[in-house]
Amino acid sequence: MEKSPWQVTARNVVYDNQWIRLTHHEVIRPDGLPGIYGIVHFHHRAVGVLPIDENGWTWLVGQYRLPHEKYSWEIPEGGCPGGESTLEAARRELREETGLTASNWEQIGCADLSNSVTDETATIYLATGLQPGLAAPEGTEQISLRHLPFEEALQMVMTGEITDAISIMAILLYQQLMAHRSSD
Repeated sequence: MEKSPWQVTARNVVYDNQWIRLTHHEVIRPDGLPGIYGIVHFHHRAVGVLPIDENGWTWLVGQYRLPHEKYSWEIPEGGCPGGESTLEAARRELREETGLTASNWEQIGCADLSNSVTDETATIYLATGLQPGLAAPEGTEQISLRHLPFEEALQMVMTGEITDAISIMAILLYQQLMAHRSSD
């Protein structure tokens, strides 16, 4: 463990709501000069679910993303509040966004998202043994569902049609996992 080269001389919460807190830091930078640093703290952890059916097909959810002002195809994902395990949140998000439930769950990855300015982390699950049901998206979500071969989702990553970081990680991790398992 290395000691931090940053010295924080003052902190000020600039903005805080139920999802994020923005803190302005006055610092002494690693080069010894004074500076500033803004950090976005996420009150929830991110979870993503890659559902794979018995035929090797997956589901993507499509929705308009306001920060980038564009439509986005993604795996089912959302936030995990304190007091809820990432697995419980993944189960909830899959059911809410797709209506699916799964009998088999496997954590396939974790990541720090944009770690130069946020403390947001993500946990990614593979869900199999799927059963259909009714979706119940939140009021902030207007979702389209797409059921497609996994290879098509992988191609969407490779062509840049899928740009969501959690979705890219999940799809590439699953591709590597399957390649590893088939070589054993």
